[in-house]
Amino acid sequence: MTTRTAPEPSDAAPLLDLHTLVVAVRRRRRLWGSMALLGLIGGAGTAVLLPPAPTAVTKVLVAHQEDQPTDPGTLIRTDVALLHTTRIADRALASLGSPEKPEDFMKDYEGSGLTNNVLLIEATGDSDAEAVARARAVADAFVADHVRRIREASEAEARTLLEQRDRLRDELAQVNGAIGDDTPDSGPGASADRESLFARRAELTSQIAEFGQRAAEARIGTPQLVAGTQIVDAPRAVRHSLPRTAAADAGIGLALGLALGLAVAAVGTVVADRPVLRRDVAAHLGASVLAELPRPSRGAWRRRRIRAARTRLAVSLARTVRGSAEPVSLLELGCPRAAGAIALELAEALGADRPVVVVDGLPDARLAGRGPKPGGPAVVGVDEGTAGSRRELRLGVGSVAPGTAWSDLPYLGTRTVLVVRAGHGSAAWLHTVARQLAEQRVEVIGVVLIDPDPRDRTDGTLWDGPPRGGVRPAPRIGVGRPRIERLPKWAARVPDSEQEAR
Repeated sequence: MTTRTAPEPSDAAPLLDLHTLVVAVRRRRRLWGSMALLGLIGGAGTAVLLPPAPTAVTKVLVAHQEDQPTDPGTLIRTDVALLHTTRIADRALASLGSPEKPEDFMKDYEGSGLTNNVLLIEATGDSDAEAVARARAVADAFVADHVRRIREASEAEARTLLEQRDRLRDELAQVNGAIGDDTPDSGPGASADRESLFARRAELTSQIAEFGQRAAEARIGTPQLVAGTQIVDAPRAVRHSLPRTAAADAGIGLALGLALGLAVAAVGTVVADRPVLRRDVAAHLGASVLAELPRPSRGAWRRRRIRAARTRLAVSLARTVRGSAEPVSLLELGCPRAAGAIALELAEALGADRPVVVVDGLPDARLAGRGPKPGGPAVVGVDEGTAGSRRELRLGVGSVAPGTAWSDLPYLGTRTVLVVRAGHGSAAWLHTVARQLAEQRVEVIGVVLIDPDPRDRTDGTLWDGPPRGGVRPAPRIGVGRPRIERLPKWAARVPDSEQEAR
């Protein structure tokens, strides 16, 4: 028994082949295309069935005592946070005369800072008039609360300054009293005390005047802040355009659906691990790709093209199996209809030399259950296919899908052509098919790939040979030949070429 050695680490398959991933995702365009279409329809339907509630907006100019040119927007964010408080909501509801709870009312309006001093208020209602009234009530409540807070802060600051001034006045009165009680003494100590008292009186007088001026400035600055806080844009209803809203929502739904569909297709491709490229299919099955057939189409021109390609394939396969003393079979994986059609056309091409009997081993006896075609080959079931004259060439048609009775495959033919649909079977199942056929001593002539990717430029030909010099074909697995233990992941492959292998 000959065992193929493992490849070098540099020849090992990559963990994630982007080429294969892109091709597999492109083949699942029905999935992500359908999800994108559903997102488009869902977005447009949402705009039509769930129109936005009537909304009103207003703008408020907010003056801050701590305004600075370098303010990063902290003050206006504080105002937005204060707007969503039960105190503001309660005052607005009181002006509206509504019995609604403040917690519920806060859900019907929003605030956002346009600049460091401009606050945008949006309110919703059952009608445009109600939305405008709510926006005005919220704006008035915020302005009144902001003015109240400014005045309270100014009054507190002025009160603190005046209290400090009064304390200094009391101390000044004590200093003046000490100066008045001082006796005219010519001693040096008394003269120094009098000088310190006079200096202290001058200092206290200056501080009292300063605190009084600061208290006055604190009160003078309040009217400017109060006048600067006002509604600069009267509340007005926002007009919604249904076509524009539907187009925007449809675009968003299309983008989300497309992104979700691509993600699902990519994840499903990686998890399922279904080979699509001819190079991968050939490597996992351990047999070269002989030919390809596109998937059936409804167009008349494409149907004629596919029929002509199938006829050429039948003629090519007839050259391969003509004169074979061993029975030949076609084993399908994911394409029973295509395998049956190829088998009938191949039998017609071989019928000119000698009688051909098609042994139908497909699930549900697809071919044997139909009536015989005039002038066509004879089609019998598996039970009837064991009998017949020696001149007849038995052409078996079977399946290697999950659930196959592997021991029955040699009765369909000791030589076989695998008809595989690209992207149907997983890599593990392709390995299983290759091992089971080798175990049953069924020689694999080659692979016919159904529905290949039209942009696939990989090479599906396998061979064993020296790295340089002549190329010798890979030995086949069959009766009377030494079995080779094939490890599909270790199969020698040629580098990808731009020339499509047919």
